[in-house]
Amino acid sequence: MTADDSGAASRDTDTEDEAVSNIPVDDPPGAGDEGDENNIAVRLEQLILGADRRYTPFQAARGAGVSMDLAARFWRAMGFADIGQVKALTEADVLALRRLAGLVEAGLLSEAMAIQVARSTGQTTARLADWQIDSFLEGLTEPQDSGLTRTEITYPLVELLLPELEEFLVYVWRRQLAAATGRVVRAQDDAEMVDRRLAVGFADLVGFTRLTRRLEDEELGELVEAFETTCSDLVAAHGGRLIKTLGDEVLFAADDAGIAAEIGLRLIETMAHDETMPELRVGIAFGTVTTRMGDVFGTTVNLASRLTSIAPKDTVLVDQAFAEELGRIGDAPVSEADAAAAEKAAEEGTGAPPPTYRFALQPMWQRPVRGLGVVEPWLLNRRD
Repeated sequence: MTADDSGAASRDTDTEDEAVSNIPVDDPPGAGDEGDENNIAVRLEQLILGADRRYTPFQAARGAGVSMDLAARFWRAMGFADIGQVKALTEADVLALRRLAGLVEAGLLSEAMAIQVARSTGQTTARLADWQIDSFLEGLTEPQDSGLTRTEITYPLVELLLPELEEFLVYVWRRQLAAATGRVVRAQDDAEMVDRRLAVGFADLVGFTRLTRRLEDEELGELVEAFETTCSDLVAAHGGRLIKTLGDEVLFAADDAGIAAEIGLRLIETMAHDETMPELRVGIAFGTVTTRMGDVFGTTVNLASRLTSIAPKDTVLVDQAFAEELGRIGDAPVSEADAAAAEKAAEEGTGAPPPTYRFALQPMWQRPVRGLGVVEPWLLNRRD
């Protein structure tokens, strides 16, 4: 962005004057509890950001060498509201803009891709930050026996936790990046990196809407948290990936149909042994899936969702392609009749030992599914 220096200086002076009333300032002694809280809020912001507010958006864009339009697009993509020309940005904001713009200038990212990076990072970390404040810090900042108020203990607590949480965040991100990169490298061709064949499953709590009318807000929140925690742990432990949680529903994926089948059945079995949980139903489909910004899209995902909606409680329904994939990898018999014949021949000593199957598949009635035509669901169970 080019601008006349004298004009820019004039505008900067004007906006700085206008911004003074928008920047919290230290209140005089005796200003009261509200003034104390404002002071601590300013100190907390400085502690977390590691710098004072120094720049308006225009100054930050100019310092980063990018246009105001591009800077605003990056800022919105990260999930932050327009702030006019208030002096609210720091050196870190200028550096972040410069780095993103530098990736575009070097040809490592297109402008659209850089904005996607900003958006995906902003959305993910916004949810993480909200969760940490709501669930973690709130619990730790209850009034203490020492008589300190929540406001008084928050600053030293954040000061202690901040470097530890920052290092842990980077560690987990590197681990997840290594795992995701490994999956991409193992893809058979370039097209498979984006459009991949995956098993995709939904797990849905039955009767959740009725529960929302019967339970208190706190009880409902505890139930949802327990459900999401249980699902997250089971999916991760058995080699799947939790794509997202939707309150009463979770979406997971796995590269292998056998892994997805194990996850689906484990979820049903675990929830069935928890008296505090409603019944669960699971639907899984196998096929080509488009991945974008950590999410999955496509007909396979839609089919898994539809299978979940028609599954009886405490059951796992899968589609024809998933059933065929289990047969191909040897986790389920292609034909129960052939499997029974092989077992009988082995018992009579006239045939080789039969294969050991993990799962059983029972065909259900074909039925029309809205938007997807007629499908043939299969009921998935463990093999006796």
